[in-house]
Amino acid sequence: MRCHYCDREAAYAAEKDSIRVGLCEEHFQERLEELAESDELSALREQIDVDRAE
Repeated sequence: MRCHYCDREAAYAAEKDSIRVGLCEEHFQERLEELAESDELSALREQIDVDRAE
């Protein structure tokens, strides 16, 4: 499987509704960084109270 963004070999693959998308290591890291900084993730953390100590 090839990376969705370039022609390199995919290191990771995600599947949803029988559609598979591959990502090379570099693009996987880029997407992870984008998601880590997203407002959606921040809202989800607040909603589930990730930093809560039990």
